Amino acid sequence: MSDETVDSGDEPLEQVAAAIRRITSVAVGKPIAHGTLSDAAGQLRQIAEALEATAEDKKRPRRQPDASFDARGLFPTSPIIGVANPIAPPADVWSVEGENGVPELRGRVTFDYQYEGPPTCVHGGVIAELFDEMLGAANIIANRAGMTGTLTVRYRRPTPLLSPLDLVARFTGSERRKSFAWGGIYHEGELTAEAEGIFISMEPGRMLDIVTNNARDASAPVIDPEFIELISQTSRE
Repeated sequence: MSDETVDSGDEPLEQVAAAIRRITSVAVGKPIAHGTLSDAAGQLRQIAEALEATAEDKKRPRRQPDASFDARGLFPTSPIIGVANPIAPPADVWSVEGENGVPELRGRVTFDYQYEGPPTCVHGGVIAELFDEMLGAANIIANRAGMTGTLTVRYRRPTPLLSPLDLVARFTGSERRKSFAWGGIYHEGELTAEAEGIFISMEPGRMLDIVTNNARDASAPVIDPEFIELISQTSRE
């Protein structure tokens, strides 16, 4: 495993995501004159309409998670660590060798104004989704991928906004189809929150069934056939 950022092939999308992230941060966190906001809204509507008009009528393909990828490249469009997703902070994560040679995750993130819960603090729900992603990714790099079964979060003290936070997540064991993981968030060396998760490995073909059934739903986006085939191949292995 490498701690260098992996090129996901999404550089233009990453640039769009970074620009939207800046807009969200200043719009939510700073006073702006109404006239300036009205002008910006008009320009942004035009951009949105142009993107919608040229977008293909199918879901954008996703990379299938794989332990051979660098941790940062596991989920390039993740809402938590995806640099190509404008709603992600995004958290920067990398793998290190843990106990018994099992890789685990380290990371760092700074939450801006759009992630505020109590004044000056990160929203507790945002902390929970960060743990869900980090613990799931820690299992993947340990070759124990699974779907979240339960997630227990303990909020030790308020987690500050606009401050660098250190992240840890590790696979801690398994039992049949269950995998267990632990994670922590630290501010200046003090634990602000921690989580334990139980993840369930999918039966062969089950994920393919889920994706295929969702694709049949009239309200669901059209799934790229190549993505269906990718999951199908993974299920057969």
